[in-house]
Amino acid sequence: MVSRDRLIAEGLIDALPEGVVLVDAADRVVAVNPPALALFPRLRPDMLLARGLRAPDALDCVARARASGRQERAIWLERVPVERYFELSAAPWTASGGARLIVLSLRDLTETRRVERMRVDFVANASHELRTPLASLLGFVETLQGPAREDAAARDRFLTIMGEQARRMTRLVDDLLSLSRIEQHLHLAPQTPVDMAGIVRHVVDTLTPLAQESGATIEAQTETAVVPGDRDELLRVAENLVENAIKYGVEGERSSRVEISLRVRGRQCVLMVRDHGPGVAPEHLPRLTERFYRADAGLSRAKGGTGLGLAIVKHIVARHRGRLAIESTLGEGSTFTVSLPLLPG
Repeated sequence: MVSRDRLIAEGLIDALPEGVVLVDAADRVVAVNPPALALFPRLRPDMLLARGLRAPDALDCVARARASGRQERAIWLERVPVERYFELSAAPWTASGGARLIVLSLRDLTETRRVERMRVDFVANASHELRTPLASLLGFVETLQGPAREDAAARDRFLTIMGEQARRMTRLVDDLLSLSRIEQHLHLAPQTPVDMAGIVRHVVDTLTPLAQESGATIEAQTETAVVPGDRDELLRVAENLVENAIKYGVEGERSSRVEISLRVRGRQCVLMVRDHGPGVAPEHLPRLTERFYRADAGLSRAKGGTGLGLAIVKHIVARHRGRLAIESTLGEGSTFTVSLPLLPG
């Protein structure tokens, strides 16, 4: 390839956002742009392609494109140092000087595959969560229409269970809709002044009856703190965290206390909710905010959980440009900390 053509080609591929590599007839790299170097740092001009791109599927794709004279594609997985998916498009090109080259277009598909896998898992999990109460409802309906048609005691018992299952589905649908709405507005940080001390007082008043039923007490210490936000969403954060502490943090006399602390630290409003229950094993902590993830699936369903509460908390906090931290020690309890920027001024 003559130097003039090479300079033109290098200028063109450097202007492209995707990784592009030019390879000559001897499988030597003619030019490589910065995005391609970011994906495969070993690639260098004048070196054999196989030395910088050690992927048999990619090299086979280049050979097919050269033999067929048509564009060819390949997708492959690299497991070291971390699992990553790549896509290669190889197309023949004849430069003005007559040199026959192969143009390689490289893309990192890792994030796309991850999002797609999350979507599939989300649909599967949502379907599973709805299928169980639906099957229960259908079973009771068939029983009431058949063997238990004239059994008043069975009818009352079945209707009670059917009501519980219907409410479970309603909670799940409501949480799914809430999560969807929050995600749609994730890029828009709300700016309405919100009194966080007022939210804590409201949550304590609302959830004290639930705490009493569970044999727990709520202790709250607050400071004046005003943050820019959406009051309903921040109320949802506090309610979810305190309700979780009541439901899952109560275990015997030693664990019958839920502590809420609202403090101002510099330019941050820090809300902490602590329980003294059984705690969460370390291997579960990184995944607690994933949709439908449960450290104890049986206990969560028994308590009426949908598996979406902490996912909703995480997304609301992210929308308010804050941070969520979770600490837990087995046998000692868990602490959930939400940090939010204070209202400027």
